[in-house]
Amino acid sequence: MSASRPWLVLVESNTTGTGRLFASTGRALGLTPVLLAADPARYPYATADGLECVPVDTGDTRALEAACAALATRAPVGAVLSSSDYFVLAASRLAAHLGLPAPDPDAVRTCRDKGAQRRALADRPGAVRFVECVDADRAGEAAGQLGGDVVVKPCFGSGSEGVRACRGPEEATAWARELLAVRHNERGLPVEPRILVEERITGPEYSVEMLDGTVYGITAKHLGEEPFFVEVGHDFPALLDRSVASRIAATARDAVEALGLRSGPAHVEIRLAERGPVVMEVNPRLAGGMIPHLVRLATGHDMIAATIMRAAGRAVVAPDPRPHHHAAIRFLTLPASGEVASVAGLDRARTVSGVVDVVCTATVGERRERHHSFRDRIGHVLAVGETAADAAAAAGAGHAAITVSVAEPRAVSATPPGR
Repeated sequence: MSASRPWLVLVESNTTGTGRLFASTGRALGLTPVLLAADPARYPYATADGLECVPVDTGDTRALEAACAALATRAPVGAVLSSSDYFVLAASRLAAHLGLPAPDPDAVRTCRDKGAQRRALADRPGAVRFVECVDADRAGEAAGQLGGDVVVKPCFGSGSEGVRACRGPEEATAWARELLAVRHNERGLPVEPRILVEERITGPEYSVEMLDGTVYGITAKHLGEEPFFVEVGHDFPALLDRSVASRIAATARDAVEALGLRSGPAHVEIRLAERGPVVMEVNPRLAGGMIPHLVRLATGHDMIAATIMRAAGRAVVAPDPRPHHHAAIRFLTLPASGEVASVAGLDRARTVSGVVDVVCTATVGERRERHHSFRDRIGHVLAVGETAADAAAAAGAGHAAITVSVAEPRAVSATPPGR
């Protein structure tokens, strides 16, 4: 089939959610989406949506360039993007090679390497104290130097994979040893065995959603049980005093400027600590967890469309900062490792006033492993309301109506990515 419209080249993708929306939104904007993927079968939505796929080694720069050259014989390449943390750098490099708008690849590379990011932000107000390690014993020493209550995480990762709070040098050493033994992540990609030991920052967590340095809003985040950091819900916009919201937004702007991430999307995670807003992480991409969808429902502004338009060199209208509604999402999470025995209450959840979407990806009889990361999310309940309380209550009531049970659940320790 020949394409008459410019290509929207997607370098790999999320398996659901935002990745799928990038393709459908691109079509609505007059582009023809095409997925470059090492294994297109990883993306069931591609077949369901009739998305053209090109099998290619997405870890090979020249292979990506050759794939785009072949596409260009059928239609011009209009934009290059990735919704996957692991491929945003490849996409930015490919776009720059083709002369298309893209975030600075050096800034993207710095953001992707959490150690490099921490070093780049080390002189900013409220910077997190940290030690970068390639040795488990050194990680234990670092935990002691940082006061004992620390977070240990891989320098490369996504979705809270491998991130754990550790109390004292002994826990830090043990978890560091687990992480440093990992050689491939959950996608099978090779990873550098390097970790961070950071002082633990407490306080409510928020994320600032940005494009080209413009703040589209602030999301309130809900986390699951410690010692892990699985995100189990989001509220948009966050219910904050105006002065506090201004400080959080200013902290995010300062961070992306310091990192050189002056164009393209950014998802900046921040803790509101006693000393003020503290940057936990800057991600050079749109938020996951359906947050862009929450932004659209609450404000009418489509960050996915804006990101695609930016990548295609089109003008993007700055958002109106005043939300019209509130939106909330609560995730269904796997209760334990084991075989899914039952899923009940989905229809009941859909009848809750304010609920607009209910999804469960787990099926009865399926074997699932718990990872204490984003991979434990097996569905969601999404709701809207005139107030933040209305939206949160509706999402919570819908979530409470659903029960997922696992046969013969096994208690297992968290499995670092790639193990």
